[in-house]
Amino acid sequence: MSSSVTQQDGTRPATASRAQVDPRGPRFGAAVTTVVLAATLVFIGSTAGTVLIAWQTVVFALGALVGLHAQPYGVFFRRVIRPRLAPPAELEDAAPPRFAQAVGLVFLVVALVAALAGVTVVATVAVAFALAAAFLNAVFGFCLGCEMYLLGKRLTHR
Repeated sequence: MSSSVTQQDGTRPATASRAQVDPRGPRFGAAVTTVVLAATLVFIGSTAGTVLIAWQTVVFALGALVGLHAQPYGVFFRRVIRPRLAPPAELEDAAPPRFAQAVGLVFLVVALVAALAGVTVVATVAVAFALAAAFLNAVFGFCLGCEMYLLGKRLTHR
């Protein structure tokens, strides 16, 4: 979804009800998340694994509850990477990636509770599901949470 007005920096202003994002930002965030969650699986069952789960839980919480502008990987993308890139061809609605952050948050809260309770198998499965979704977005540009959001919108508007 894009607006027809383009500012000098290549961004388009958000409408009154819809924030817009450079789609490369969430994909970058998914790549970093993939690395963090892969490392988490390596260290799961240890203090380092639990710390990584806690970190990624905070990252997802900021993205889902505060907004993508507050998500640390998005902040890094906007401040360090995006200025070095050409302006995006178009911007997208921020609601689907924000919903994807909420889905990731649910999985990581389950993983964190399980890790703290010593139920490593549940933590491993929850992290693996989140890793699979992040990997799909990072490598193939397929945002599973975004697709879930859009499907939900279609079903609720009928």
